[in-house]
Amino acid sequence: MLYAGAMKPITVSVRIAAPVDTVWEQYTETEHVMRWNHASDEWHCPDAENDLRVGGTFRYRMEAKDGSDGFDFSGTYTEVIPHERIAYRMDDGRMALVAFIEEGEMTTVAVAFDPEDENSRELQRQGWQAILESFKRECEAQRQES
Repeated sequence: MLYAGAMKPITVSVRIAAPVDTVWEQYTETEHVMRWNHASDEWHCPDAENDLRVGGTFRYRMEAKDGSDGFDFSGTYTEVIPHERIAYRMDDGRMALVAFIEEGEMTTVAVAFDPEDENSRELQRQGWQAILESFKRECEAQRQES
């Protein structure tokens, strides 16, 4: 994966039983993002804004369902190639790259991101991987319903 961040990135990925156009839609449209963007069942994403274009911004509200904690995950897009990749700079300056790799009726989504200093690399890897696993479950469930 090509990656432009300044730090040694952390990479996570999933392979999804859905074509790339379905995966792209589920990953980028806010009504879908709010269904899958959480690392555990105790958290949810009650609000999402997404202006998917170079220079556009996104903001996803992440909250504990019991109201005990919450934060905004936000940034600005630096590259958008539909059905192929999305690059963005988080508001704290870290970079991330999301690649969509089409394999017939399967799609691999790989995310490389600069780590932050507050949590261990392994804890960050686990959290981002858990969110991708939630995304995979939602994509595959939506595909079965249609």
